[in-house]
Amino acid sequence: MAQKLWEKNVIVDREVEAFTVGKDREMDIYLAKYDALGSMAHIMMLESIGLLTGEELRRLLAELKEIFTLADSGQFVIEEGVEDVHSQIELMLTRRLGDIGKKIHSGRSRNDQVLLDLKLFTRARIQELVHLVSGLFHVLIAQSNCYKEVLLPGYTHLQVAMPSSFGLWFGAYAESLADDLLLMQSAYKICNRNPLGSAAGYGSSFPLNRRLTTELLGFDSMDYNVVYAQMGRGKMERTVAFAMAGIAATLSKLAYDACLFNSQNFGFIKLPDQFTTGSSIMPHKKNPDVFELTRAKCNKIQGIPQQITLICNNLPSGYFRDLQIIKEIFLPSFDELKECIRMTTYMMREVEVNNHILDDQKYALLFSVEKVNSLVLSGIPFRDAYKQVGLDIESGAFILENEICHTHEGSIGNLCNESISAFMQQVIDGFSFEKANVAEQKLMEK
Repeated sequence: MAQKLWEKNVIVDREVEAFTVGKDREMDIYLAKYDALGSMAHIMMLESIGLLTGEELRRLLAELKEIFTLADSGQFVIEEGVEDVHSQIELMLTRRLGDIGKKIHSGRSRNDQVLLDLKLFTRARIQELVHLVSGLFHVLIAQSNCYKEVLLPGYTHLQVAMPSSFGLWFGAYAESLADDLLLMQSAYKICNRNPLGSAAGYGSSFPLNRRLTTELLGFDSMDYNVVYAQMGRGKMERTVAFAMAGIAATLSKLAYDACLFNSQNFGFIKLPDQFTTGSSIMPHKKNPDVFELTRAKCNKIQGIPQQITLICNNLPSGYFRDLQIIKEIFLPSFDELKECIRMTTYMMREVEVNNHILDDQKYALLFSVEKVNSLVLSGIPFRDAYKQVGLDIESGAFILENEICHTHEGSIGNLCNESISAFMQQVIDGFSFEKANVAEQKLMEK
């Protein structure tokens, strides 16, 4: 059995070990390649301050690149008896390089090591999310433009209210995603700060060059105060989880609309048969299970910030083992949200729209506001026009006039999709992913 990084002469009780390690070995697989990447930057800094020789650095970098490639291809394994990813990588280096492998931990703790891993992992996953959300956005904008002339009823209180359109419906969710990414951009900027060098939360007596590791890893800046860097554990995850919850909320609402609109009582949209599932007893059923599962998964994702808050909201400054549990909630959530975005994009691209919804006479009163407005334009005060139309409706004298003319920004006749698209592009450009990507690529080329 491999010795723990912290172990001395006392062997810890097996049940205590199993309980304290928990799911760390499973969760740390997510972090393996980022631990290797962070270690590469760290040892380059150690060589710059004289704690490693040039030859030692060269050999360590070669091994860490191999470990990175192993992890990137999904072949990295944390062996039985090894506590976490940090222990596994140090064990692999020591096996291959002897005492040189034991030198990489100088000037850092597992505390700032996992902080760094989490930030590198998270910024990579945020980039993936932004790419997927952008894909869904463009599908929604394309559908909005395609069906901008097709009207459908708008509802308030689930009562028929005023005319809307598929142009508005698709476009509304597109713009919502743009706002969601604006929040995610703020979360990314909080994530993209370097905690390495804070060690256990109180710095180090080694003359560490934190600016160098910040530059090597492509961070925007460092978490300057070493105590605050440690306090960022949990805070960063909670902040990013809130941004993820924003995206999930948009998807959940869209999924609810799709389920409602696809039902026979509404009949606004239709999903292709191959996108639905059947019933074991009712041969006619075509269920929108993808949207139902998306709704449930996204609602679950919206609970993650609260779970993280409840784990860390009563902790004082400094590190506590409680924080380990956050990984179990946070790390897998990206894959679940990514899956929901992919499926929603797939479904919204293929959805079929009913072009004749308003032919049904039950929607005749949808145009009552249009009639009020036309009377106002003819010179009648609004309140009098409102009363006149209301009395006509009550007496059965209301005459349907279903022509509408909405011209202001963001209305049926002026969707502003080009402006929404420009806003989305501005938000995406604001992430500046290129800096981190170039830095990581250069590290691998050292």
